[in-house]
Amino acid sequence: MTTIAPKLELRQQALAALMASNPDKKVALTQCLRAQAATFFIATDTPQAHFQAPEDLPGCPARPELRSHLDVPKRSPFTTEGLAALIHAVSHIEFNAINLALDAIWRFSDMPQAYYLDWLRVADEEALHFSLLRTHLQSLGYDYGDFPAHTGLWDMTEKTSSDVLARMALVPRTLEARGLDATPPMQAKLRRVGTPEALRAVDILDIILRDEIGHVAIGNHWYRFLCDQRALEPLATYAALASQYGAPRLKGPLNLSARRDAGFDAAELALLSQQA
Repeated sequence: MTTIAPKLELRQQALAALMASNPDKKVALTQCLRAQAATFFIATDTPQAHFQAPEDLPGCPARPELRSHLDVPKRSPFTTEGLAALIHAVSHIEFNAINLALDAIWRFSDMPQAYYLDWLRVADEEALHFSLLRTHLQSLGYDYGDFPAHTGLWDMTEKTSSDVLARMALVPRTLEARGLDATPPMQAKLRRVGTPEALRAVDILDIILRDEIGHVAIGNHWYRFLCDQRALEPLATYAALASQYGAPRLKGPLNLSARRDAGFDAAELALLSQQA
Protein backbone atom coordinates (compact mmCIF):
# COMPACT_ATOMS: atom_id res chain seq x y z
CA MET A 1 0.00 0.00 0.00
CA THR A 2 1.31 3.46 -0.90
CA THR A 3 1.63 5.85 2.01
CA ILE A 4 1.79 9.62 1.81
CA ALA A 5 4.42 11.31 3.93
CA PRO A 6 2.98 13.96 6.27
CA LYS A 7 3.59 17.55 5.36
CA LEU A 8 6.13 19.52 7.32
CA GLU A 9 4.77 22.25 9.59
CA LEU A 10 5.79 25.85 8.84
CA ARG A 11 6.06 27.25 12.36
CA GLN A 12 8.35 24.42 13.49
CA GLN A 13 10.54 24.90 10.43
CA ALA A 14 10.70 28.66 11.04
CA LEU A 15 11.89 27.96 14.58
CA ALA A 16 14.60 25.67 13.22
CA ALA A 17 15.81 28.45 10.91
CA LEU A 18 15.72 30.92 13.80
CA MET A 19 17.89 28.56 15.86
CA ALA A 20 20.55 28.31 13.13
CA SER A 21 23.67 30.21 14.23
CA ASN A 22 25.59 30.11 10.95
CA PRO A 23 24.49 33.05 8.76
CA ASP A 24 24.81 31.06 5.52
CA LYS A 25 22.65 28.27 6.96
CA LYS A 26 20.05 30.69 8.31
CA VAL A 27 19.77 32.41 4.92
CA ALA A 28 19.56 29.08 3.06
CA LEU A 29 16.91 27.66 5.40
CA THR A 30 14.85 30.84 5.17
CA GLN A 31 14.98 30.97 1.39
CA CYS A 32 14.10 27.28 1.20
CA LEU A 33 11.05 27.84 3.43
CA ARG A 34 9.75 30.58 1.16
CA ALA A 35 10.40 28.55 -2.00
CA GLN A 36 8.56 25.53 -0.57
CA ALA A 37 5.81 27.39 1.29
CA ALA A 38 3.05 25.64 -0.63
CA THR A 39 4.22 22.25 0.64
CA PHE A 40 3.84 23.11 4.35
CA PHE A 41 0.83 23.09 6.59
CA ILE A 42 0.50 25.74 9.31
CA ALA A 43 -0.47 24.78 12.85
CA THR A 44 -2.18 28.10 13.52
CA ASP A 45 -3.82 26.95 16.76
CA THR A 46 -0.73 25.33 18.31
CA PRO A 47 0.44 27.37 21.34
CA GLN A 48 4.01 28.55 21.61
CA ALA A 49 4.67 26.24 24.56
CA HIS A 50 4.24 23.21 22.28
CA PHE A 51 7.47 24.01 20.43
CA GLN A 52 10.83 22.99 21.88
CA ALA A 53 12.62 26.33 21.80
CA PRO A 54 15.96 26.95 23.53
CA GLU A 55 16.32 29.88 25.90
CA ASP A 56 19.14 31.51 23.93
CA LEU A 57 17.20 32.54 20.84
CA PRO A 58 18.03 33.62 18.24
CA GLY A 59 20.83 31.51 16.84
CA CYS A 60 23.74 33.87 16.13
CA PRO A 61 27.40 33.49 15.16
CA ALA A 62 30.13 34.10 17.74
CA ARG A 63 30.88 37.42 16.04
CA PRO A 64 30.07 40.31 15.81
CA GLU A 65 30.72 41.42 19.36
CA LEU A 66 27.46 42.84 20.68
CA ARG A 67 27.51 46.13 22.59
CA SER A 68 25.16 48.85 23.69
CA HIS A 69 24.45 51.22 20.80
CA LEU A 70 26.25 53.91 22.82
CA ASP A 71 29.45 51.85 22.74
CA VAL A 72 29.56 51.20 18.98
CA PRO A 73 32.16 53.60 17.51
CA LYS A 74 31.16 55.94 14.70
CA ARG A 75 33.39 56.03 11.61
CA SER A 76 33.42 58.23 8.53
CA PRO A 77 32.18 56.54 5.32
CA PHE A 78 34.74 58.63 3.43
CA THR A 79 37.33 55.98 4.37
CA THR A 80 37.21 52.34 3.20
CA GLU A 81 37.06 51.09 6.78
CA GLY A 82 34.33 53.57 7.66
CA LEU A 83 32.28 52.62 4.61
CA ALA A 84 32.66 48.96 5.51
CA ALA A 85 31.58 49.71 9.09
CA LEU A 86 28.44 51.45 7.82
CA ILE A 87 27.58 48.54 5.51
CA HIS A 88 28.27 46.15 8.39
CA ALA A 89 25.86 48.07 10.65
CA VAL A 90 23.08 47.78 8.07
CA SER A 91 23.97 44.12 7.51
CA HIS A 92 23.51 43.49 11.22
CA ILE A 93 20.10 45.16 11.17
CA GLU A 94 19.07 42.94 8.25
CA PHE A 95 20.40 39.80 9.97
CA ASN A 96 18.31 40.63 13.01
CA ALA A 97 15.35 41.36 10.75
CA ILE A 98 15.52 37.78 9.42
CA ASN A 99 15.34 36.59 13.01
CA LEU A 100 12.44 38.81 14.02
CA ALA A 101 10.39 37.70 11.00
CA LEU A 102 11.06 34.02 11.76
CA ASP A 103 10.19 34.68 15.40
CA ALA A 104 6.88 36.27 14.40
CA ILE A 105 6.00 33.04 12.57
CA TRP A 106 6.71 30.44 15.24
CA ARG A 107 5.92 32.38 18.39
CA PHE A 108 2.33 33.53 17.92
CA SER A 109 -0.67 31.25 17.52
CA ASP A 110 -4.29 31.84 16.55
CA MET A 111 -3.55 34.15 13.65
CA PRO A 112 -4.89 33.70 10.10
CA GLN A 113 -2.74 31.67 7.71
CA ALA A 114 -2.05 34.84 5.71
CA TYR A 115 -0.22 36.28 8.73
CA TYR A 116 2.34 33.45 8.72
CA LEU A 117 2.84 33.65 4.95
CA ASP A 118 3.29 37.42 5.15
CA TRP A 119 6.08 37.05 7.70
CA LEU A 120 7.66 34.27 5.67
CA ARG A 121 7.85 36.71 2.76
CA VAL A 122 9.45 39.27 5.07
CA ALA A 123 12.03 36.75 6.32
CA ASP A 124 12.95 35.78 2.76
CA GLU A 125 13.37 39.39 1.64
CA GLU A 126 15.45 40.22 4.72
CA ALA A 127 17.67 37.23 3.87
CA LEU A 128 18.17 38.71 0.39
CA HIS A 129 19.07 42.10 1.89
CA PHE A 130 21.59 40.55 4.25
CA SER A 131 23.15 38.54 1.43
CA LEU A 132 23.50 41.59 -0.84
CA LEU A 133 25.11 43.64 1.92
CA ARG A 134 27.41 40.86 3.05
CA THR A 135 28.62 40.23 -0.51
CA HIS A 136 29.35 43.94 -0.88
CA LEU A 137 31.13 43.97 2.48
CA GLN A 138 33.29 41.05 1.34
CA SER A 139 34.18 42.96 -1.83
CA LEU A 140 35.70 45.63 0.45
CA GLY A 141 37.86 43.04 2.21
CA TYR A 142 35.68 42.60 5.30
CA ASP A 143 32.96 40.21 6.43
CA TYR A 144 29.98 40.10 8.76
CA GLY A 145 31.35 39.95 12.29
CA ASP A 146 34.39 42.14 11.70
CA PHE A 147 32.91 45.16 13.52
CA PRO A 148 31.00 45.43 16.83
CA ALA A 149 27.23 45.78 16.59
CA HIS A 150 24.28 46.65 18.82
CA THR A 151 21.20 44.64 19.79
CA GLY A 152 18.41 47.23 19.59
CA LEU A 153 16.12 45.49 17.11
CA TRP A 154 16.21 42.12 18.86
CA ASP A 155 15.85 43.72 22.30
CA MET A 156 12.36 44.96 21.38
CA THR A 157 11.55 41.60 19.79
CA GLU A 158 12.24 39.98 23.17
CA LYS A 159 10.27 42.59 25.10
CA THR A 160 7.17 41.94 22.97
CA SER A 161 7.41 38.14 22.98
CA SER A 162 4.20 37.69 25.01
CA ASP A 163 1.81 39.75 22.87
CA VAL A 164 1.47 39.77 19.10
CA LEU A 165 -0.29 43.17 19.24
CA ALA A 166 2.69 44.76 20.97
CA ARG A 167 5.05 43.03 18.53
CA MET A 168 3.22 44.41 15.47
CA ALA A 169 3.01 47.88 17.03
CA LEU A 170 6.60 48.24 18.15
CA VAL A 171 8.80 46.24 15.79
CA PRO A 172 7.59 46.71 12.18
CA ARG A 173 5.58 49.89 12.83
CA THR A 174 8.22 51.54 15.02
CA LEU A 175 11.75 50.19 14.66
CA GLU A 176 11.51 49.10 11.03
CA ALA A 177 9.59 52.25 10.13
CA ARG A 178 12.54 54.25 11.47
CA GLY A 179 14.54 52.65 8.68
CA LEU A 180 12.23 54.28 6.14
CA ASP A 181 13.21 57.65 7.62
CA ALA A 182 16.92 56.89 7.98
CA THR A 183 17.61 55.44 4.53
CA PRO A 184 17.37 58.58 2.31
CA PRO A 185 19.81 60.61 4.47
CA MET A 186 22.19 57.64 4.52
CA GLN A 187 21.98 57.40 0.73
CA ALA A 188 22.63 61.14 0.42
CA LYS A 189 25.80 60.79 2.52
CA LEU A 190 26.97 57.85 0.40
CA ARG A 191 26.38 59.83 -2.78
CA ARG A 192 28.63 62.53 -1.36
CA VAL A 193 31.32 59.88 -0.85
CA GLY A 194 30.86 59.18 -4.55
CA THR A 195 33.09 56.12 -4.96
CA PRO A 196 31.85 53.09 -6.94
CA GLU A 197 31.73 51.15 -3.65
CA ALA A 198 29.60 53.81 -1.97
CA LEU A 199 27.27 54.08 -4.98
CA ARG A 200 26.83 50.29 -4.99
CA ALA A 201 25.67 50.62 -1.39
CA VAL A 202 23.15 53.27 -2.51
CA ASP A 203 21.74 50.81 -5.06
CA ILE A 204 21.39 48.08 -2.42
CA LEU A 205 19.64 50.53 -0.11
CA ASP A 206 17.17 51.28 -2.92
CA ILE A 207 16.19 47.60 -2.92
CA ILE A 208 15.97 47.52 0.87
CA LEU A 209 13.83 50.67 1.06
CA ARG A 210 11.42 49.33 -1.56
CA ASP A 211 10.97 46.06 0.31
CA GLU A 212 10.87 47.60 3.77
CA ILE A 213 7.87 49.73 2.78
CA GLY A 214 6.09 46.43 2.21
CA HIS A 215 7.29 45.02 5.52
CA VAL A 216 6.04 48.02 7.48
CA ALA A 217 2.75 47.75 5.57
CA ILE A 218 2.44 44.15 6.76
CA GLY A 219 2.98 45.33 10.33
CA ASN A 220 0.36 48.04 9.89
CA HIS A 221 -2.15 45.57 8.43
CA TRP A 222 -1.85 43.07 11.24
CA TYR A 223 -1.72 45.76 13.93
CA ARG A 224 -5.04 47.14 12.73
CA PHE A 225 -6.46 43.62 12.36
CA LEU A 226 -5.63 42.92 16.01
CA CYS A 227 -6.98 46.29 17.18
CA ASP A 228 -10.26 45.52 15.41
CA GLN A 229 -10.31 42.02 16.88
CA ARG A 230 -9.80 43.37 20.41
CA ALA A 231 -12.05 46.43 19.93
CA LEU A 232 -9.15 48.84 20.53
CA GLU A 233 -8.63 52.32 19.09
CA PRO A 234 -5.33 52.14 17.14
CA LEU A 235 -3.81 55.55 17.94
CA ALA A 236 -4.50 55.48 21.67
CA THR A 237 -3.42 51.84 21.88
CA TYR A 238 -0.16 52.59 20.10
CA ALA A 239 0.64 55.44 22.49
CA ALA A 240 -0.05 53.19 25.47
CA LEU A 241 2.12 50.36 24.10
CA ALA A 242 4.98 52.70 23.20
CA SER A 243 4.98 53.99 26.78
CA GLN A 244 4.60 50.54 28.37
CA TYR A 245 7.46 48.97 26.42
CA GLY A 246 9.78 51.97 26.30
CA ALA A 247 9.76 52.48 22.53
CA PRO A 248 12.60 54.74 21.34
CA ARG A 249 11.86 58.39 20.73
CA LEU A 250 10.98 59.20 17.13
CA LYS A 251 13.64 61.12 15.19
CA GLY A 252 12.90 63.32 12.19
CA PRO A 253 12.82 64.08 9.42
CA LEU A 254 10.11 61.54 8.63
CA ASN A 255 9.94 59.93 5.20
CA LEU A 256 6.26 60.82 4.84
CA SER A 257 5.94 59.45 1.32
CA ALA A 258 7.33 56.03 2.29
CA ARG A 259 5.26 55.95 5.47
CA ARG A 260 2.09 56.69 3.46
CA ASP A 261 2.95 53.88 1.08
CA ALA A 262 3.46 51.63 4.11
CA GLY A 263 -0.08 52.29 5.32
CA PHE A 264 0.22 55.05 7.92
CA ASP A 265 -2.91 57.17 7.67
CA ALA A 266 -3.06 60.96 7.71
CA ALA A 267 -4.10 61.22 11.36
CA GLU A 268 -1.20 59.11 12.59
CA LEU A 269 1.33 60.84 10.32
CA ALA A 270 0.21 64.22 11.68
CA LEU A 271 0.66 62.97 15.24
CA LEU A 272 4.06 61.40 14.50
CA SER A 273 5.23 64.58 12.77
CA GLN A 274 4.45 66.56 15.95
CA GLN A 275 6.54 64.11 18.00
CA ALA A 276 9.57 63.99 15.69
